[in-house]
Amino acid sequence: MITLKVERIDALFDAFDPFPLPTRDLSHGAEEFIVGWARDLAREAPLRIVIQALNTESGDAAAISAAFANHFAYRMRSVDGDLRELFRFARLSLAIGVGVLTGCVIAARAATMMAGDANLGRILGEGLLILGWVANWRPIELMLYDWWPLRRRRDLFRRLVAARVEVRSAADTKLFADLSNLKSEQR
Repeated sequence: MITLKVERIDALFDAFDPFPLPTRDLSHGAEEFIVGWARDLAREAPLRIVIQALNTESGDAAAISAAFANHFAYRMRSVDGDLRELFRFARLSLAIGVGVLTGCVIAARAATMMAGDANLGRILGEGLLILGWVANWRPIELMLYDWWPLRRRRDLFRRLVAARVEVRSAADTKLFADLSNLKSEQR
């Protein structure tokens, strides 16, 4: 369960977003808070987001739940696009890397034949082979490792889309009693 304590529901949403509640974006701070907590929770467990607010007049629970689901669905699609772009770039990089490796192997053999078994020919040939393999380092890294964090983030957003969102007023939960007392003492 992820609990957000706010004075007003509007504080959770981007103040510059002019759209009505179901399509409004979450504020950057609210999203980072939710994502940070969700990342720490067990991956198998369903998520539940509980919003505890002093003022719940800003919208009904269904509209708030839809706004959260819409926001995280958009973020999921965005990360999914990043993942597709990464693989497209990896395939292009691999094609270039294989071409460079092929050219380096051919050039290394030619250098060895031209110089014979001399040390200079062997050094040049080995250097060209190393260059060919280094040209494939990044494409292989992209295809083997770099996509995992994006996939985990996309899966986290997918879980947040499916999360149950509950809105509770502070009067029901009495969680803001200390905050209310502190404010009245300051006046």
